[in-house]
Amino acid sequence: MKKKVFWWIYLNISSKLSDNKKRKLLKKFRCFILKGFVKSIGTNVNVNKYAEITPLISIGNNSGIGRYSMLQGEITIGNGVMIGPYCLIYTCNHNTKDLSVPMFKQGMDVMKPVVIEDDVWIGGRVIILPGVHIGTGAIIGAGAVVTKDVPEYAIVAGNPAKIIRYRSEI
Repeated sequence: MKKKVFWWIYLNISSKLSDNKKRKLLKKFRCFILKGFVKSIGTNVNVNKYAEITPLISIGNNSGIGRYSMLQGEITIGNGVMIGPYCLIYTCNHNTKDLSVPMFKQGMDVMKPVVIEDDVWIGGRVIILPGVHIGTGAIIGAGAVVTKDVPEYAIVAGNPAKIIRYRSEI
């Protein structure tokens, strides 16, 4: 019951408060509310206005989630992760296996957790699909659609996201 109350407060009040004035106070308030319903949340976390977050999320220290992002399902976010605005992270999809039954009647497929390791930069408007694992130090270019695992220190972009190069090659 307590978790549902905190989640309701977050979705209906805390997530909608303006970031402009008293930014530090709002950051602390959002984190306080998030602690009441998410799996875990580290220190110095910044969740921007209108970010939609569900209870199965774990967020590491010094990480940030951009405005209007939507994170649904079991997601593990490491330390020092930057998630840009308007990002979508999904852990579940519609079931479509039975051709004799309309898709809307088949329900949802099995949840596949998403893992984002430490020191990852996810640009704006990125979509990450169920079951993806993003390695330490990776960079996901703005607008990318990530359908497969991303290796450590890889820079990926595009739809579907493909490796452009590795950070050591810059």
